[in-house]
Amino acid sequence: MKNKIKFIVIFLCLFFVPSNIYALEGVEVLSGYMTADLDQKDDYEVIPLFFALNFDAKPIFSKIWIKPQGRLNFVLEPFLNTVTGPDPNIEVGSNFLLKYTFPLSEKLQPYAKGGLGVLYMSQHTREQSTQYNFLPQIGGGVHYFIDEKTALSFEFRYRHLSNASFKSPNAGIDAKLFLGGISFFFK
Repeated sequence: MKNKIKFIVIFLCLFFVPSNIYALEGVEVLSGYMTADLDQKDDYEVIPLFFALNFDAKPIFSKIWIKPQGRLNFVLEPFLNTVTGPDPNIEVGSNFLLKYTFPLSEKLQPYAKGGLGVLYMSQHTREQSTQYNFLPQIGGGVHYFIDEKTALSFEFRYRHLSNASFKSPNAGIDAKLFLGGISFFFK
């Protein structure tokens, strides 16, 4: 099982992270609150901490004749989340996301994002038989620019935690994330 997870992580890194490091367009730090219902215990509650690296994806998509008007990014998002309930624990991993930002004005820019993550969770639950899991997710948010290259960011995200049926039980844990933070753009 560990070899399968290693293979998937390496594949995602090769597929989603552009090899040109100069394509880095910005970084974000997001935190907030996450909650999910568990069957036999109190709610699964987490204080997330995401560090996002936003890479320019337009050159890659232009090769397949997709030329979006807004900002298109591959996002590599390592995280360390503090689990506060039902028991104190941690989540550690990384998300691999695609993000599209719609430029409404210079100050207000909404965005949508989605993708897959991998994580290790120290919390044991009846829903999941493994502590290594996958995180398909989707979300939306808004950047409010306070100057030309700095924005306050607010986001809602839906995340499903699952071990992809590597082992039973695999009921999954569906969570809602409310995030806020600061974003720095280089271009």
